[in-house]
Amino acid sequence: MLNEKKQSPPADRGQFVASIVFFLGLGTLMPWNFFMTASQYFNERLTVLNVTSNGTCVTTPKNYNYDSWMALLSQLPLLLFTLLNSFLYQWVRERIRVVFSLIVILLLFSLTAALVKVQMQPDAFFSVTMATIWFINMFNAVLQGSLFGLVGLLPPRYSTLFMSGQGLAGIFAAVAMLCSILSNAEKRSAALGYFITPCVATLGTLLCYLLLPHLEFARFYLSRGESDNVDQSQEFLSSSDKKLSSKELEASESFSEEGRERSSVLAVFRKIWMMALCVTLVFTVTLSVFPVITVRVQTVYKDNAAWDKVFTCVCCFIVFNVMDLVGRSAPSLFQWPSKRSPLFPVVVLSRLVFIPLLMTCNVKDSKLTVLFSHDCAFVVIIALFAFSNGYLASLCMSYAPQLVRSKDGETAGSLMPFFLVLGLALGASLSFLLGKLV
Repeated sequence: MLNEKKQSPPADRGQFVASIVFFLGLGTLMPWNFFMTASQYFNERLTVLNVTSNGTCVTTPKNYNYDSWMALLSQLPLLLFTLLNSFLYQWVRERIRVVFSLIVILLLFSLTAALVKVQMQPDAFFSVTMATIWFINMFNAVLQGSLFGLVGLLPPRYSTLFMSGQGLAGIFAAVAMLCSILSNAEKRSAALGYFITPCVATLGTLLCYLLLPHLEFARFYLSRGESDNVDQSQEFLSSSDKKLSSKELEASESFSEEGRERSSVLAVFRKIWMMALCVTLVFTVTLSVFPVITVRVQTVYKDNAAWDKVFTCVCCFIVFNVMDLVGRSAPSLFQWPSKRSPLFPVVVLSRLVFIPLLMTCNVKDSKLTVLFSHDCAFVVIIALFAFSNGYLASLCMSYAPQLVRSKDGETAGSLMPFFLVLGLALGASLSFLLGKLV
């Protein structure tokens, strides 16, 4: 006798699971975004205090190449450990990976917050900061890959919500940057506030993750793959009331074993390679000009000191992050092109046009001919640039798990962040060349 009809999925009561997934996305990127906004604080800490012959103190900046080392020691561990996580999930349980990563990130940011009030020699402070950057990104890579894999087991719109949460983290960072510019607070007090905020956010992320399996809607989807395998084998075994022959019994055992097995990482990649390539290209284009080129764009209203002071923060960072969030949220309303449409890679390739468009804006001391000098032109270009980044990236991350079996959704979800980070690394590398051309 065949099993009864499969149980229909429960409702997401009060949209609790949706809210948690959104906050998980927010929590994964908000700590690092807040870390980035405090770059001025780090540069000021990395100064050497010299005493002249007449007894006066002079602060002499030492060339630590902080920004270059920060970029290198953030992208490298993200790339390496996102790849490692694609294989790590097969040996280490997801719960252990996520909880351990969040606890380590919380401790590292607590240490960074505590060091705000501790006097240290620049060399020692630089070493501690670089080590913190490395380990935060190392565990953040494992965290993001694990959570993308978890979200891949839920319905597609939850992947979009997760990406939207990550987009909101950038807005928080941009608003914090604006507040720091307009604020008259003492710099170290502001820095302490920066690092307490991601500590609280990381703790909230941990609590949300621990709550998720206790919600009926999430529990249904997270355990569905295992349940489906058991149902399939039971249906096969009970498909006839007659006694099974030895050959039929052997075939049923083979079927049951095959149903329980997941596809290999390579087999999953063969099904999602187009989405992987597209998300790589999306972020390569984005990081090649943002922020290395966009932060150099200046306002035409140089006489307005107040506007000149906040122009980069508002027109570059806030506009970018707001439109990126809008783009990440848009797939919940419409999805075009479809996941199997030949137009999808064409649309992704079309974003290459933003590179020359942004390079020919009103960039300070530009070697190129300025074609878009007005502030409004720059705002329109970067708004479209950011929207397409968020929209296409969200589609890629949402489509990939749909191209494989439900039991392979976690594998696909864990693979995609590697290609996302690969795009970030390639874009950051390309930005050095484009920065010299402008």
